[in-house]
Amino acid sequence: MEIRATTDEDLEVYLDTLHAAFARFRDAPADSTGSWWSAYEMERNLLAVTADGRPVGTTGAYSFELTLPGGRILPVSGVTSVGVLPSHRRQGVLTAMMRRQLADLRARGEFLSVLLASEALIYRRFGYGPATYTSRLTVPRHRAAFRAREDVSGSVELLRRDGCVELLEEVYDRYRRAQPGALSRPHRWWAAGAGHPPISPAPRFVALHRDAGGVPDGYASYSVTDGTLTVDETITTGDAAFTALARFVLGHDLVTKVVFKQVPPGHPLRWQLADFRAGEVSDDTDWLWVRLLDVPRALTARGWFTDGELVLDVDDPALGEHGRYLLTVRDGQADCVLTDREPDLSLDVSDLGSVYLGGTTPSVLVRAGHVRAHRPGAAALADALFRGERTPHCLHWF
Repeated sequence: MEIRATTDEDLEVYLDTLHAAFARFRDAPADSTGSWWSAYEMERNLLAVTADGRPVGTTGAYSFELTLPGGRILPVSGVTSVGVLPSHRRQGVLTAMMRRQLADLRARGEFLSVLLASEALIYRRFGYGPATYTSRLTVPRHRAAFRAREDVSGSVELLRRDGCVELLEEVYDRYRRAQPGALSRPHRWWAAGAGHPPISPAPRFVALHRDAGGVPDGYASYSVTDGTLTVDETITTGDAAFTALARFVLGHDLVTKVVFKQVPPGHPLRWQLADFRAGEVSDDTDWLWVRLLDVPRALTARGWFTDGELVLDVDDPALGEHGRYLLTVRDGQADCVLTDREPDLSLDVSDLGSVYLGGTTPSVLVRAGHVRAHRPGAAALADALFRGERTPHCLHWF
């Protein structure tokens, strides 16, 4: 079997192989615009081919930027389109592709990789851990009253998606630069209509919020079907804009309920409603999975908010590596070096990925048996060190 990089000429066979792996038929030509694969970087994709030339597996990667705690923005690879034909599963194809991909990412000088996991049991084997979470919030229209009427500045206007793409792109870019866990949406994604609404050209209404000075600072993309208003995403640069947009959609006539599809953990909207129980949480799930390819570089790249020292004993079975690192944090900056000191915590690299953005506390993983604490107070110190200034959240689909 050969694992080889693809070119633009491979797009047709690549898509056919990927769709077959997921038991689906392609519903558009390979070169169609507005398809989710329109943003592929074919030079970053891989194809598994048997000795007689049959394609049997795919994987790929996008070039993104990820916002880390402390507002630092770094390049990451977004792993995507991982699939193996049913006829060739459990024969080492997936492992060969993922190991080749990890080697390629390192060869590019990258030290962070992310993905959205279709199956949670697969990707821990390759060093990925769930790092951000999201849920769906459903509010019946007749129970959507707010506790109090805040002073509102600014305005909301109703637009159609196809008439305001440049504004959406601008607002999203400002949002993602301030939101830990958020990924960039490169211009070509918007230009090609690649992804989920409102990036895709699917018909959508857009509620655009402008601040008191008339500057766009938030939007909600939504559709209405059979009396249900479904919000694809609410993107804002501040709480006031979110509240104004939430009031707008919750006050929409001729709907019986409003569904917010992407709500971060601990969001204050439920607390703003007069009836706390009116907001029903469902589909509480993981979203962005993180993989550290170079532990010292990754740990020194993010911002920190508590001083301290921690010795981490990190196992990386997928790469056949093991390292013990002294993490020292002073005044928001970290230093991370190999050490022979006794460890405070022993953990798999996938668990380090889970705590990296501050969305998963190390003490929870200690209690779950994932991480081993070697001294009293080690887990509490790790909690303090790895916390971020805001709950990490990602809603970009890739």
